[in-house]
Amino acid sequence: MINIHVLSLFPEMFTGVFGTSILKKAQDKEAVSIEVTDFRAYSGNKHNQVDDYPYGGGAGMVLKAEPLFQAVEAITVSTTKPRIILMCPQGQRFTQAKAEELAQEKELIFLCGHYEGYDERVREYLVTDEISIGDFVLTGGELGAMTVIDSVVRLLPGVLGNGESPVQDSFSTGILEHPHYTRPAEFRGMKVPDVLLSGNHAKINLWRREQSLYRTWNRRADLLGNTELTPAEKELIVQWEKEKYN
Repeated sequence: MINIHVLSLFPEMFTGVFGTSILKKAQDKEAVSIEVTDFRAYSGNKHNQVDDYPYGGGAGMVLKAEPLFQAVEAITVSTTKPRIILMCPQGQRFTQAKAEELAQEKELIFLCGHYEGYDERVREYLVTDEISIGDFVLTGGELGAMTVIDSVVRLLPGVLGNGESPVQDSFSTGILEHPHYTRPAEFRGMKVPDVLLSGNHAKINLWRREQSLYRTWNRRADLLGNTELTPAEKELIVQWEKEKYN
């Protein structure tokens, strides 16, 4: 089991996300324990104030170091130092590889801030990771934390009904996932590719690989630089390039 803690000023934001669908099932199966804490409880003052004006002046308010340090120390259950993740637009871009890495941990703590930012001592002396879900700014770290947690939890053993699902996901293999089809075989004149109805699994696997490569080449060609290709697959890409410019 992995223990996940979230420190937020708005814990009610997580109720629907963590209480439904795969995340709820994962908790019911005891694959993960998720707790959300309002770190105002660790403010140390009667007004529960967790922010203050920045030294040197400037716009906005800054989250204080004390409440976050004290909250992390209070909720940590691991005998070793947990991964403490600061959700921040300045952080490392989140990827599937990072999700797979975090899924190996025993304890994760997510810090969700608001206002202008964090006291720099939180970055320097408390957190182990800074993560961003993209080059844009949100009103707080909650939505980003939900995204990362969902991505991590679905990788845990037994969480998804089909154990092969996370292995075949886009980015897990280094390239984008192939197209999927289901019944009916024909809908409004649109037909499922014949190969998928053939029952020939070798041909189906080859078709899926080629479709994954084509989709990656067409949409995210940058990913192919880190993908090991056979001579036949390299020739396919050369052929697609010729067709594109002819």
